[in-house]
Amino acid sequence: MSRYPMTKEGESFLRKELRKLKSEDRRRVVEAIAEAREFGDLKENAEYHTAKDLQGMIESRIREIETKLAGAQVIDVTQIQPLGKVVFGATVGLQDLGESKSISYKIVGEDEADVNSGKISVNSPLSRSLVGKSKGDFFKLETPSGTKEYEVLSIKYI
Repeated sequence: MSRYPMTKEGESFLRKELRKLKSEDRRRVVEAIAEAREFGDLKENAEYHTAKDLQGMIESRIREIETKLAGAQVIDVTQIQPLGKVVFGATVGLQDLGESKSISYKIVGEDEADVNSGKISVNSPLSRSLVGKSKGDFFKLETPSGTKEYEVLSIKYI
């Protein structure tokens, strides 16, 4: 079985999404299918086919979430002994040396990642470059737009 690393917040978010899918979205799509059936011939019934497609997407997402939760490796970074190294769940302050700007990212599971909220996937190239680094370390990252250079300014386990 595959393991899916996630923070406590990520697990909570997936459980909340799963509850919504099972209790609200499923019921709503079943009602839409029943209503569409009343329109007659199912072969040419666009509403029916749209509702069935939506039902398939909902059921697929439910299976995906259940699989991830069954294989979840929930990591509470606040319970980890701070050793001054970047690990999963840590919030890392970086100095982008090329653009002379500071940025901060929290390393999270794939489903939690949202760059606009300062959360990057543990599987992203930046995260992979960060893991194991210490405060004051410099590193380079190859990107499609060229090489970026960073300095690790801070590491927080919050």
